[in-house]
Amino acid sequence: MSRGEWSVGCRDLAGRRRDVTVFVSQDKVVLVAPPGEAAVLGPLDVGRLRAALRDAVVATADDTAEP
Repeated sequence: MSRGEWSVGCRDLAGRRRDVTVFVSQDKVVLVAPPGEAAVLGPLDVGRLRAALRDAVVATADDTAEP
């Protein structure tokens, strides 16, 4: 995974393994869910998603602070 991209494991409604991806595009945080699916997250996965979103926000702040 690159510096500006995080992946969080999840399941779809049928129980298949999927990923939710968080990445930074310029000064925006982008969240990509499984295509055409709902992402089902357990408590630990929600914590991982929260951490990925926090890291992405920090990365956008770092990018905008650079000259």
